Amino acid sequence: MNLFRALGSIGGLTLVSRVLGLVRDSLFARYVGAGFASDAFLIAFRLPNLFRSLMAEGAFSAAFVPLFSRKLGEAEGDMKPALRFAEEALSVLFPVLLVFTIAMEIAAFPVVWMLSGGFNDVTPDQFAYAVALSRITFPYLFFISLMSLLGGILNSLHKFWANAAAPILLNIFVISTLLVFNDPDPMVTAWRQAIAVMVSGAAQLLWLIIACRLNGIVLKLRRPRLSPEVKRLLRLIGPAAAGAGATQINLVISTALAASLLAEGSVSYIYYADRLNQLPLGLIGIGLGTVLLPTIARQLGAGNDGAAMHTQNRGTELALFLTLPAAVALVICGAPIVSTLFQHGAFDAEDTRRTAQALAAFSLGLPAYILVKVLTPGFYARSDTRTPVRFATIAIGINLIGNLALIVPLQHIGPPLATAIAAWVNAGLLFHGLAKRGHFTVDAQLSRRIWRLVAAALAMGGVMYFLTDLFTPDLQGSWTARALSMMLLVAVGGIVYAVACFATGAFRREDLRFLRRRSA
Repeated sequence: MNLFRALGSIGGLTLVSRVLGLVRDSLFARYVGAGFASDAFLIAFRLPNLFRSLMAEGAFSAAFVPLFSRKLGEAEGDMKPALRFAEEALSVLFPVLLVFTIAMEIAAFPVVWMLSGGFNDVTPDQFAYAVALSRITFPYLFFISLMSLLGGILNSLHKFWANAAAPILLNIFVISTLLVFNDPDPMVTAWRQAIAVMVSGAAQLLWLIIACRLNGIVLKLRRPRLSPEVKRLLRLIGPAAAGAGATQINLVISTALAASLLAEGSVSYIYYADRLNQLPLGLIGIGLGTVLLPTIARQLGAGNDGAAMHTQNRGTELALFLTLPAAVALVICGAPIVSTLFQHGAFDAEDTRRTAQALAAFSLGLPAYILVKVLTPGFYARSDTRTPVRFATIAIGINLIGNLALIVPLQHIGPPLATAIAAWVNAGLLFHGLAKRGHFTVDAQLSRRIWRLVAAALAMGGVMYFLTDLFTPDLQGSWTARALSMMLLVAVGGIVYAVACFATGAFRREDLRFLRRRSA
């Protein structure tokens, strides 16, 4: 499988989804702004987002895909044993999810309190409104978790595009609702947004059901039975949830502390900043993780440890090549980016300034967030989900300590900075764990290029720093002037980075041929 081509397929669809997500957030900022209504909706949307990361992008895929892929390999292409295993997993997953969703609906009040810390100085009616929004969005958990099973099957078969395209439906539903059903009262608009989220979950599940049928995959709902394979799957899911979802768990902690300790709007500043930070994470980190997990699992299943090592080195190299300039750009050019995307309607210049500060703090950890996605498949492909959870637990503890230490003196900047620090700790522990076992050794090519990539990214950052000052007057003008200035900054930054990569030797002409070669 061509690593770069597979990443391009997933990344292209993810790019569409993320761009639509930015359009969605821009419209949300216009019609709802950064106040209690937006804070309440974002709290209600936080738990579905957490489960999407834990299930669709994390725990379930991390446990299910290697087991499903190995069954395919053992049967030499015969899909019947693998599909039988998938049906057994579905038969257990379905009733568990149903009961869990009902329980969350009943326990919405304490759940919202835990996610928000009770908010900060709100009335009982306001809190009841936040609880109502959460009850509307909770069914999304059920849909997104079932999607993780179907998407895992398609990914195992290297049919990546359908699963990668599913989130586009969420953005289409939400954008349409904002454009057609917006209301002068932000509370009403946020209510309608919650309904759109829930409906989009059902649409995404239906999309993947159709995609599976088109690929000859039809799962039957059997009577629940804890077969040995399902028991093994369940043993792997628990640890994988904490391991794969460490960043999202850290964001939940950050959101709860911000809602309970900081001024109104702080949750929104952190949310908008995280959305921009998630753009490169979604394009690069999730795409690479999705491709690497089944690839490494199959290489190990074939006894080709050398190929697995090579794949992980090239994945790390590609991650750094794409991530380092993105991190530098978001730190230096955060204000013009936020201003162009969000500063209109109810979202003013002060909201832009504070969101850009939170974005800079988040972006300091961007390479680490993506390295976590690249390194964890090295454990999951070997059916080891317990080691990453130990490292994730340490990272969560550091994030909590960092939040408590930084949230008062740094306000809305503190939680994102604590999250970034925790991500670097998590990435460092994962790398050390793989290296200690001999499962990952930095090869000569990666070792030679790391510092050259850093130098190229810093050179780009220096140019963009001076250009940002030069374009400051334009960044305070009309939306058109701001958009043109931002696009010019991005274009110049990309050119400078490309030139710096060739000048430092971080990227060579022969690498263009490598991108066409098969990686496995």
